[in-house]
Amino acid sequence: MQPHAKGYYARVHGVNHLLDAFIRKTECDCQVINLGAGLDTTFWRLKDENIMPRKFFEVDFPTIVARKIHNIKTKPPLSKPIIETHSTDSLLLDAHSLDSDRYCIIGADLRDISNLDEKLKKFQLNPELPTLFLSECVLVYMTPSQSSNLIHWAAETFHTAMFINYEQVNMSDRFGQVMIENLQRRQCTLAGVEACQSLDSQKERFLKAGWEHADALDMMTIYSMLPQDDVARIERLEFLDERELLQQLLQHYSICWATKDKLNLGLSQLAF
Repeated sequence: MQPHAKGYYARVHGVNHLLDAFIRKTECDCQVINLGAGLDTTFWRLKDENIMPRKFFEVDFPTIVARKIHNIKTKPPLSKPIIETHSTDSLLLDAHSLDSDRYCIIGADLRDISNLDEKLKKFQLNPELPTLFLSECVLVYMTPSQSSNLIHWAAETFHTAMFINYEQVNMSDRFGQVMIENLQRRQCTLAGVEACQSLDSQKERFLKAGWEHADALDMMTIYSMLPQDDVARIERLEFLDERELLQQLLQHYSICWATKDKLNLGLSQLAF
């Protein structure tokens, strides 16, 4: 198994651990907003596991959303769970949005905060409800001021909330510089890499934007905290002779999570 595959395993399990903990802490009386969701299938997993929030929102560029809506419309395993959780005969559906009682996908640019806010509220986003924001390798493609605006809007709009951010960290060392150079060769620029210098810089961006509490761990630490029987199962699937490379890779990604907790639900206690 390649280091990247194990990195993805750690990412999925790490993010899901915090996401599920938030939903359970709120007893499902919450909403989730997946920023830059792409073709993510978290909504369907939550439906299968019967831990659905009151509503699950996804936001991405209109071209990505159009592709996902097409997949949902043409694949019954994707459309059926949405229909099953909807109370009326018709869904609101057009080229760049789909809205049902429990699931909504919206085409929008995360850099345009006023448009994002307007579209989410149009589809019954409730600022009074505990809200979880999820972003995975999204903020790093925005300039620091653009991502700061987004993080600040989330903190300002929702009084009880959690923000989970997965992306690069420790990018100022040699390994980090090589990662940046490799991406640049593919015409892929990390416009927001400035916030990815350390775990402290990741936490600081949230605290400066109005979040009350922030924590961050690199993925090597999180990998070591995952259920070890399942980690052993994964490691048996394929021998990895590049353990040092895996360690370097995981030390250059992190999960940072920030909370605001006006309702005193104990959100700051959510951790690994």
